[in-house]
Amino acid sequence: MILKGELATGSPLPSERELMKQYGVSRSVVRETIIALANRGLLKTNPGFRPLVRKPDYDSALDSVGQLVAHLMADEEGVKNIFESRVFLEASLARWAALNARKDDIRELEEKLRCNREAVGVRRVFEATDVAFHHVLYTIPRNPVYPAIHRAYVDWLTEPWSSIEGAAKIDLMMYAGHEGIFEAIVDRDPDLAEETLRRHLNTAWEFVRSTFDFQAWADGSARPSVPSSSEPGQGQ
Repeated sequence: MILKGELATGSPLPSERELMKQYGVSRSVVRETIIALANRGLLKTNPGFRPLVRKPDYDSALDSVGQLVAHLMADEEGVKNIFESRVFLEASLARWAALNARKDDIRELEEKLRCNREAVGVRRVFEATDVAFHHVLYTIPRNPVYPAIHRAYVDWLTEPWSSIEGAAKIDLMMYAGHEGIFEAIVDRDPDLAEETLRRHLNTAWEFVRSTFDFQAWADGSARPSVPSSSEPGQGQ
């Protein structure tokens, strides 16, 4: 209803009681849904007041795209195509960063790299810091479309990406890729930044290809999630 404009921007959401009656669900379901929509930026909440409808943003737009992506990613080839589109975009972002990153961008990238190094061997934390490092590349151009696209990739690729077996050795390999990307950006070498990023993500894809159960994916027992405005550091 929000996406279709049936609930106007700035208008209060119907009461919890009204929503419970309209959809035949419990109060807890209504409240969980409100939280989820607020996390996606579609509602503005304030304790003691009804949530207010917010104008759909890039994340909500990509949420609609995610319905199509879920069908495209029904097998290994589909996942590979989505993954390759990420490599294509992110390689360009790494090149752009090498040419245009500001001092504060470099500092943020360095901080995320440090956190990534400290998380080696702690799988879930390492995954979160991995996401956070890559997210910085999407923010450097200061174009709000790119971070939204990154959050979409995170959600679309979480399940296959998380299939990579956790081991300090693999974490160190992934960290080394991040370190190489960072050094190329610091050295203002766009060719090396692009090549290093491509090599890093292609290595990750090989791990995914060799560990993820694509047959279960095709059979329907595993399916990609759609964007839920995951923040950097959540998901993959």
